[in-house]
Amino acid sequence: MTTATQTKYEAIIGLETHCQLNTNTKIFCHCSTNFDSPPNTNVCPVCLGHPGVLPVLNEEVLNSAIKVGLAIQGKIARYSKFDRKQYFYPDLPKNYQISQYDLPIVEHGKLEIELVDSKTKEVSKKTIGITRLHMEEDAGKLVHAGSDRLAGSTHSLIDFNRTGVPLLEIVSEPDLRSGQEAAEYAQELRRLVRYLGISDGNMQEGSLRCDVNISVRPVGQKEFGVKVEIKNMNSFSAIQKAIEYEIERQIEAIGNGEAIIQETRLWEESKQHTISMRVKEGSSDYRYFPEPDLPPLEVSEAQLKAIQKLLPELPAQKRSRYEAKFGLSAYDARVLTDDRDVALYFEAVITGGASIKAAANWVTQDIAAYLNSNPEVTINDIALKPENLAELITLIENGTISGKIAKDLLPELLVKGGSPKEIVESKGLIAISNPDELAEIIDKIIADNPDKLEQFRAGKTKLQGFFVGQIMKETGGKADPKLANKILNEKLNNN
Repeated sequence: MTTATQTKYEAIIGLETHCQLNTNTKIFCHCSTNFDSPPNTNVCPVCLGHPGVLPVLNEEVLNSAIKVGLAIQGKIARYSKFDRKQYFYPDLPKNYQISQYDLPIVEHGKLEIELVDSKTKEVSKKTIGITRLHMEEDAGKLVHAGSDRLAGSTHSLIDFNRTGVPLLEIVSEPDLRSGQEAAEYAQELRRLVRYLGISDGNMQEGSLRCDVNISVRPVGQKEFGVKVEIKNMNSFSAIQKAIEYEIERQIEAIGNGEAIIQETRLWEESKQHTISMRVKEGSSDYRYFPEPDLPPLEVSEAQLKAIQKLLPELPAQKRSRYEAKFGLSAYDARVLTDDRDVALYFEAVITGGASIKAAANWVTQDIAAYLNSNPEVTINDIALKPENLAELITLIENGTISGKIAKDLLPELLVKGGSPKEIVESKGLIAISNPDELAEIIDKIIADNPDKLEQFRAGKTKLQGFFVGQIMKETGGKADPKLANKILNEKLNNN
């Protein structure tokens, strides 16, 4: 498909996101939410839907919903209720799901996202509207045996441990226009729930599940096209790729005179395409009606104020503060605040006396590289404590050690920890800052490389880097960089 053809159409995209809460017990009973338990052990008559049982709302679920509602600047309903959503599926023991329909707990919120240009690293911002947020219970889990695909399985088993685990469903406005925007919106939601401490937000483990609604229309047309839903995306990159594929598929179908039907499609990661799953149901198919076993919810002003006080500094607020107060670029602020624990570590390094820029560089580059190569390790696991990194940076900045020595020490500090100053002293790594000693070393290096000296003085000034490298090699990286460069400059340019 040509770019010209694509620019004749625009995509209209909205996300329905299910966020699994990290409460200790389920939404309507006291069963554990632990997923490491053997199948069908975290169950009881309530979550299995036995006759005559009565659900009781877990108050922490309501508090979590209000936290998110306040964080997205939504309207918290002072009066809301639960409803029964009817559908029949093997892993839904009651044959209905307790959810919220016409009176959700939160409406009319918004979420600011940031879009990074992959080439320039420039960051632009966009606000995405959030239609509603409501509470509901999760269904169970079907385990298809004999194959990793339903079509090839010999039989299916049901694990009801997940039944009744609390969910928040967050529905965006159709404000998204690309796969990149949708993926970033999902990532910002994950940051938000992690900062709030209500969910781990891991897509790969199903703690955050996103369904995409997407249609295309000719540019300039006000009416939406026919909406298609996409499921089965377990990563942010999959969200972006699935949307990009579906946009192209729909535009190509329209160009060929084919009708787009309202349906649910699945993303096949292995083949990088979507396939049809079923014709999409409408809300009338679910036959919603008020849940008779749960009373309506009333949220007081005192409750709202109490929860408001519990909110931490949120990702967007922290990014803005890093730019305004610390003078960091939008890109650096974004990287540092992606994980709240990383942000807190960075702030502790600054509190320990390190310069802001140096602290940012060490955290986003050297420490980030170590964490990326050791995915099982988090920043809270490393032995290098923030105050020790601040000490290491100070040793570099006051000339006690060179940057090279610091980087050589880093692997040991990350695993064993300890005071960088004490390690440097015990290993005799203090920088050589005696001008006479450095001058003698530099004289020898210049004398050993007359050809390089001649080329430098003939105009090849980049050879200064060669001489600096030789100095560091000769001194084992212990030469004071500033002083060594000063002396080297004087000697190279002394004809």
